[in-house]
Amino acid sequence: MADKKNKITYEVIRENEKINGLLEKGNSVLKEIGYTEHSKKHAAKVAHRAGEILEALGYSGHIVELAKIAGYMHDIGNSINRHAHAQSGAILAYTILNEMKMPFDDILTIVTAIGHHDEETGTAVDVVSAALILADKTDVRRNRVQNPVISGFDIHDRVNYAALNSSLKFRQDKKIIQMELELDDSMCTVMDYFEIFLQRMMMCRRASEVLGYKFKLIANGNKLC
Repeated sequence: MADKKNKITYEVIRENEKINGLLEKGNSVLKEIGYTEHSKKHAAKVAHRAGEILEALGYSGHIVELAKIAGYMHDIGNSINRHAHAQSGAILAYTILNEMKMPFDDILTIVTAIGHHDEETGTAVDVVSAALILADKTDVRRNRVQNPVISGFDIHDRVNYAALNSSLKFRQDKKIIQMELELDDSMCTVMDYFEIFLQRMMMCRRASEVLGYKFKLIANGNKLC
């Protein structure tokens, strides 16, 4: 077991130089090939939201902390390659957390969540992976677009740039997790969003089910799912 004096908390992870170096290298790679922002800012937002989800649903402080750690580390694999970044990120996370002497069961929970967060190969398999998926896939916002030239936007840039606000609400009386999205429809339509992010929303639906809830998406006041 890890020494209590050297407890591996989210704050410890957030200050780790190796993890932050991997995140920033990954983001510079993605910027070069035209992807949206995946920096420490995205990592911190996902960590906070993943923890917030499980805290709101009544999970223990320890599980909340693991979700926050998984959320912060989930994109470190981009430093190697965008392709299969979830799997390479899980392996990197295992190496780092093992070196830090985190308890093995906690490492397994975190690397499983990281390895399942990408929509091409992953799905929610437990509550931590479910919280990570919901937090990651609902971080849609204008300032994640790294292309400075609007005329050069692809559809993914347009959809993210159009996102003026997004939030998650928990309707515990009806067991619903609801994403509310405000879009600038001069940049993209609600249907553009749904078409581009359909697979991600399907992941969110599965993640919500793992948590015992239904997933609803409301965009510009319209119920999409």
